[in-house]
Amino acid sequence: MAGKSEKITKRVVDAAGPESKLYRVWDTELKGFGLKVMPSGVKTYIVVYRPYGGGRRQPVKEFTIGRHGALTPDEARREALRRLAEVQAGGNPQESRLQLRRELTVSELCDQYMAEGTGTKKASTLRSDLARINCHIKPLIGNLKVSRVNRQDVARMMRDVATGKTAAVHDGKRKRTDSMARGGQGTASRTVGLLGGIFTYAVRAGLRSENPVHGVERYKDRQSQRYLSGEELGRLGVALAGVAGHAQGVAVIRLLILTGARKGEIEGLRWAEVDFGQSCLWLGDSKTGQKMIPLGSPALLVLKEVARHPQSDFVFPGRGKSGEVSGHFVGTPKVWKEVCAAAGLADVRLHDLRHTFASLAAGGGQSLPIIGKILGHSDVKTTARYAHLADDPLKIAANRTAEAAAAALAGKTAEVVPFTSKSKV
Repeated sequence: MAGKSEKITKRVVDAAGPESKLYRVWDTELKGFGLKVMPSGVKTYIVVYRPYGGGRRQPVKEFTIGRHGALTPDEARREALRRLAEVQAGGNPQESRLQLRRELTVSELCDQYMAEGTGTKKASTLRSDLARINCHIKPLIGNLKVSRVNRQDVARMMRDVATGKTAAVHDGKRKRTDSMARGGQGTASRTVGLLGGIFTYAVRAGLRSENPVHGVERYKDRQSQRYLSGEELGRLGVALAGVAGHAQGVAVIRLLILTGARKGEIEGLRWAEVDFGQSCLWLGDSKTGQKMIPLGSPALLVLKEVARHPQSDFVFPGRGKSGEVSGHFVGTPKVWKEVCAAAGLADVRLHDLRHTFASLAAGGGQSLPIIGKILGHSDVKTTARYAHLADDPLKIAANRTAEAAAAALAGKTAEVVPFTSKSKV
């Protein structure tokens, strides 16, 4: 290795001026570590090595560590030690760098995932996934190589999304709650969840050996658990009865209250999915796929009072701009806003009617599996939010039984009354 030899220090590097030809300064303490000085004056730290196992038959490789200025001599020395240790372990730093350059970035992995790894996802879910990818994942970690992403990168991305670093400026075209319109902890947690699925795909495809999202603690889910009280439902009923000119919207709202269904499931309901004989709805498609929604007598009565339109197979047909029948009704939110104003319910969303239905079922003693089945939950964790409500009847029953046991221990006669939803206290 022709060139000058000195211990590479800041003084030596600063004194190494340009010459008419390229030259190298080799470190006297760490064999293979050097400084390359260009005629232009550019100084670059390097390490030279022979790939392990081939002896002197192997050609010498020169690996660029980085430019002086971006690295100090001590930082370059530490990196040189790391690269030489890699060689001793059988690695090839130059080949590793070339392989890394050929490797997919996170942005490219996201594109591949959307093209090949989402076969079972619904169109609405794919739209949300694409929004989170384009608005949050790609801007923050899209340029990272797939093999280089670690838990710290994921945690940093989550914090940046939570603090609104990637929030889009509201342009009036997107909903305020759209993941493209703002960040926040909820969006951050769901974006990390999506990233976990993307890296699970990468592991299956052999692009990584492990998932860097595993072990990253997400923000706690603060999904709304707003339930309407009996008094609020009474006010809502009065408001619904007083709304004029919105028959379809009122019927949809009543069915949401009486079935616990999602807004899209009722607005897009077709007559072919209504089974009066079996007292249920057979939905061909929903957020969780095909499902059956049982109907109580009040819900059946609402449906029986809806007039069928001869030009539409939707229970609630929509209207085009010129008044023609087109698609299904989508105006429930507008009607809901008017109804809430009349009922004095300023903080209630349409989706809270689903929570209210579940809370009534739980408070009435229905088990969580039954509630989950009615609501069409695909994950038991989703239904578990109502556990504290479902426990109430059990606590009452346990209290009555304990009182009877205590009376017996005291030598008094006591009768344990079977507890049902119809039992009179």
